[in-house]
Amino acid sequence: MKAFIIDRYGKSVVGQIAEMPEPTLAGGDVLVQVHAASVNALDVKIRNGELKLILPYTLPLALGNDVAGVVLEVGANVTRFKPGDEVYARPHPSRIGTFAERIAIEQSYVAAKPVNLTMVQAASLPLVALTAWQVLVETAKVKPGQKVLIHAGSGGVGTVAIQLAKHLGAYVATTTSTANVEWLKALGADQVIDYTAQDFARELQDYDVVLNSLGSDVLSQSVKVLKRGGQLISISGPPILAFAASQGLGWPLKQLMRLLSYRIRKQVSQHDCTYDFVFMRADGEQLADISQLVESGVITPVIDTVYPFANTADALAHVQRGRAKGKVVIQMQPS
Repeated sequence: MKAFIIDRYGKSVVGQIAEMPEPTLAGGDVLVQVHAASVNALDVKIRNGELKLILPYTLPLALGNDVAGVVLEVGANVTRFKPGDEVYARPHPSRIGTFAERIAIEQSYVAAKPVNLTMVQAASLPLVALTAWQVLVETAKVKPGQKVLIHAGSGGVGTVAIQLAKHLGAYVATTTSTANVEWLKALGADQVIDYTAQDFARELQDYDVVLNSLGSDVLSQSVKVLKRGGQLISISGPPILAFAASQGLGWPLKQLMRLLSYRIRKQVSQHDCTYDFVFMRADGEQLADISQLVESGVITPVIDTVYPFANTADALAHVQRGRAKGKVVIQMQPS
């Protein structure tokens, strides 16, 4: 089958479409014909080699962490799906490769595709929607009336997180550039900070939760907007010791992560707040809950650009530039 692969790591690596072996179907797997797959910043980081210490892949590697498609075949132990089912998923990190014609995914990571979405729309959601869910619902446990700041509101995670936080009853602020201010207000944000003209740390105060997806400077400044007891949650790092333990990483990496997160942990402790790092995990049950929100109109996918499979390298370059409004999606060509 055809897949978009890399055979080495590096920022200058482009990747290519090549022939790869057909997926091996285990007893609990579903074989999915890929109709669409979306591109995430995670794909760029994997290609660049930034995560090879915690995600040690074998090269050549097919990229891709989101998928929507149709079940072709099921393993002997599969009970939740059958051939012909329309599904979407974020595969387990050890078995990525959705930039391909077919992929085998363990059934517990798969959910029925929302009936009101196209394949392209559905493919845009799994990773970013699960990230927003695991930050706001699972970790922060956002309650009605709380104040939530979501950085980079126009990005893939940000567009979903704004909608989810509003659904949870929060007052939502976000940061973006001038061109996106009115658009994010229409998406549901109560207050939009134009970072080109405003300092969010001066404009905002007494927030219960901050979702950070940006760099260390923004992370440090975010502590200033939190109330006592507030939660600073980052999906861009630095990771903490608990994450290293959850990934089964060795003692040297555990100590490295303890060191990398020392400064921000000390800062939030002095402010009587907490710091968490969330590395999204695949979860079909949570994805099914998200499907219900999508079908009821609470969450609407935001698509920036759709590329054909032949132009996957261009889609990665688009995401790497960091200017996409919502998600960049790859639409597979008919087999």
